[in-house]
Amino acid sequence: MTTVDRWQLPDGVEEVLPAQADLVERLRRQLLDLYRSWGYQLVIPPLMEFTESLLIGLGQDLDLLTFKLTDQFSGRTMGVRADITPQVARIDAHSLAEQGVTRLCYAGSTLHTRPKSPMASRSPIQLGAELYGNNSLAADVEVVRLMLATLETAGLTDITLDLGHVGIYEAVLATANLSSDQEKTVFDALQRKSVPDLQLALAGEEQDIADLIIALVRLHGDETVLAKARELFTEKAPAALPAVDALQQVASAIRRQRPDPDIYFDLAELRGYHYHTGIVFAAYVPGHGQALANGGRYNDVGAVFGRARPATGFATDLKVLMTLLPATGAGQGAISMPDADDPALAAKVNALRAAGEIVINALGAEANPRCDQELVLEAGQWHVQALQRGQV
Repeated sequence: MTTVDRWQLPDGVEEVLPAQADLVERLRRQLLDLYRSWGYQLVIPPLMEFTESLLIGLGQDLDLLTFKLTDQFSGRTMGVRADITPQVARIDAHSLAEQGVTRLCYAGSTLHTRPKSPMASRSPIQLGAELYGNNSLAADVEVVRLMLATLETAGLTDITLDLGHVGIYEAVLATANLSSDQEKTVFDALQRKSVPDLQLALAGEEQDIADLIIALVRLHGDETVLAKARELFTEKAPAALPAVDALQQVASAIRRQRPDPDIYFDLAELRGYHYHTGIVFAAYVPGHGQALANGGRYNDVGAVFGRARPATGFATDLKVLMTLLPATGAGQGAISMPDADDPALAAKVNALRAAGEIVINALGAEANPRCDQELVLEAGQWHVQALQRGQV
């Protein structure tokens, strides 16, 4: 490797420089304080765990995203976390093992073997909240509201809420007798909303059943979609109706308290299908093609840790939120202090820093470029005044 190459980072892995890091950290603090005010307790799971616990319960997708290595102490395989959700589920089920409802939140770095989308980072800073121990729609509504509050706290507006329910797909698919390979093909085609591929995959099925599955592609839009779904499913897939009703109830509950977000229904939305068990949701803003935050219900993931629990939650990437923050102008200025051994100066500096000011030691040279003020001694007292550039 040449000297020129040594500064390069792997594709999809980036460093966060001071101005952006300051934004990320301030936003992290604001959001964790928001979650605390809602009763969510902070947990800090480890960066890596044995794959037996790290990858359990959330499907093959997570396995493919996870970097693996061998533990030099035990010889067992460990993984660097690609998603913090299963770690929090383990904490709820095993480490805490509380009775009743448990609300947990987290913020930490993750690592992916490949980006989730073409422009995505392979080292997201995942932040989220999870609610355990309650299987009601009220719990789903609370988590959705907290997700919306997260984006609003970040200064984002014109939010669109996307709602779906994996129970609809499961009920519709149960009307067909598909092989496992056919199911995979149908699933992939539905995700791409490709009618020709669906027609090809369902070529050997009864026409009524094929038409029912293909109809899922068109069931997206405003609330009129739910009426169309009821009309379609009442005779052909009645098992899907409770899921349609659940979407209606969740949307109505959200509108009662938060009338602003546009609500969009997508009955073929299968994000996280391999582990979600009910309502799924995501939030979008104009000009950004990917979901800014998403989540859903994922009951009983904790069963592998000895305790099956109802669960619902969401997550977002702080790095992505940082790129969408409204412009705030120049960063906070700073105060230059002389490098003097004066107890009065030290006391003044300590008071300023305790009040949230940035005070930088000039070290006997020109003031730091960040400084726009300086500490000067006048009549035996240290005062802050505007900095005349070129002076300390």
